[in-house]
Amino acid sequence: MIIIMSKTSEIIVLTVVLSALSFIVHSATANPNNHRYNVGDPVPFFVNKVGPLNNPSETYYYYDLPFCRPDPLVLKKESFGEVLNGDRLTNALYELKFRVDKTRETLCQKKFKVADVAKFRGAVADDFYFQMYYDDLPLWGFVGKVEQESGILGEKGPKYYLFKHVQFDVLYNGDQVIEVRAFSDPNHVVDITEDVEVDVTFTYSVIWNEGSTKFKDRMGKYSRASLVPIRRQIHWFSFINSVVIIVLLMGLLTLLFMRRLKNDMRKCADGDEEEDKEVGWKYIHGDVFRPPPNLSLFCAFMGTGTQLLTLVFILFGLAFLGILYPYNRGALLASLVWIYTITSVIAGYTASSFHNQFAENGWEWSVRLAGFLYLGPLLVTVLILNIVATGLGATAALPFGTITVILLVCPCVGIPLLAFGGVFGYRLRSEFEAPCATKRYPREIPPLAWYRKTPCQMFIAGLLSFSAIVLELHHLYASMWGYKICTLPGILFITFVILVILTAMISVGLTYIQLSVEDHAWWWRSVLCGGSTAIFMFGYCIYFYARSNMNSFIQLSFFIGYNACMCYAFFLILGTISFHASLMFVRHIYHAVKSE
Repeated sequence: MIIIMSKTSEIIVLTVVLSALSFIVHSATANPNNHRYNVGDPVPFFVNKVGPLNNPSETYYYYDLPFCRPDPLVLKKESFGEVLNGDRLTNALYELKFRVDKTRETLCQKKFKVADVAKFRGAVADDFYFQMYYDDLPLWGFVGKVEQESGILGEKGPKYYLFKHVQFDVLYNGDQVIEVRAFSDPNHVVDITEDVEVDVTFTYSVIWNEGSTKFKDRMGKYSRASLVPIRRQIHWFSFINSVVIIVLLMGLLTLLFMRRLKNDMRKCADGDEEEDKEVGWKYIHGDVFRPPPNLSLFCAFMGTGTQLLTLVFILFGLAFLGILYPYNRGALLASLVWIYTITSVIAGYTASSFHNQFAENGWEWSVRLAGFLYLGPLLVTVLILNIVATGLGATAALPFGTITVILLVCPCVGIPLLAFGGVFGYRLRSEFEAPCATKRYPREIPPLAWYRKTPCQMFIAGLLSFSAIVLELHHLYASMWGYKICTLPGILFITFVILVILTAMISVGLTYIQLSVEDHAWWWRSVLCGGSTAIFMFGYCIYFYARSNMNSFIQLSFFIGYNACMCYAFFLILGTISFHASLMFVRHIYHAVKSE
């Protein structure tokens, strides 16, 4: 009997222990870090920012509007990229516990003063929206609505209404949240048209439903948010149209210039003096490889362009790996800062090695220019925009700590890597291998017709390349400055590759035309002709802004400032590609002449 009782006690104790362990393990696996929750567990909820729908860069703190606010306010500790992105996540009074429905739960009761009513009315008039995050999922809703003349006798002008009820629809799969939406109920509003004090009771409801989407695929909804079938068809049509135009243009250029070049090479091989005089590019063989003026600036241009080209390919790689995706808060901006800093070694190496092919001294100045050529204008632009954002109280204003981090990254990481690349390029220096010896004194360039001068050639090169990418460029701007989500990095990558190929081919063609009239100053011209596409890109961004509904000073400042920086980066990238393509072509034709 005693043995039976002891065994029973052991079983009971073992059962209790196992139950406790199971509860502990289950509780340990249910937490915000792995996004797993038990029924009734609190799920992280943060309010982020508000702003006018038509001005994506003009966002303000959520509690700049007199919403219901907790006491105290606790700012979420944000990553470097989130701060750069203008996110300012703060705690809220909303309680959306896992799988707990709520109906017309009271959030708070507030009595708005006249100033509060006026502030909300201005926000409603500007189509303000709010953004929140629930379990790291973004959700949006409108602050209020505007109704035009009601038709009632004696009432004129629009009516302004503030939404006072929000409904949250949440989907779950097992113990994880997979989707959340917020709806501002138009049937529960308060009239804020008049400047009078108003009593408002804010409420919210939560409805939970089970979904079939897997947790790993829950961000796919946001990727497809703006690509309805019609837009997808237009997107693919524009891409195919660009490809057809590019293929036809490349075929035409190849046919014309290769035939002309073969004829020139045949004349050189035949040795006929009368025909040989027609081949103008042959007579400048002693000048065509003469180093360009402002050699240090030219080498810095090559170094910075190569660095930015590397950065673009790394960003595409991260997008293909799924690291960069829509609403991955601040990941793109943080990646830009760190990748640009790390690739400074490429800028230093390229500038130094290229400079040392022509001169053993002065490479240090080329490296310094490479570090400043793009970063200098960028930092000045960011500083000016930050002053504007700070003055207007926008969330785009960078805190002092973030500015300190950025300024420390440059001297502590960027400059040492830049210097290391420069020294490495100097150690591995080599002489410039030209097929033809350079004469001591430069040959005089004959007078050129207006259509053979640099401005005209820049216009032709820029227009041809721009015409092939303009449709995809529209999608890119719509993604950057609107609410269209760019979900096809593969198409963007192919478009960029086609742009690179087209820029190289046009550069080769224009360089050949230039050499044919005995103009040997092709180095800088090839750079300007290749980079001229960026000038058309900037012009199109002005057109895009004029056609959009963006209308505030801060939005205009950010739009012009950051687009100028982006187009300047493309100017450096495409100019570098254009020069290297022309250099390969020039080396090839003069090496062939020397062999014959």
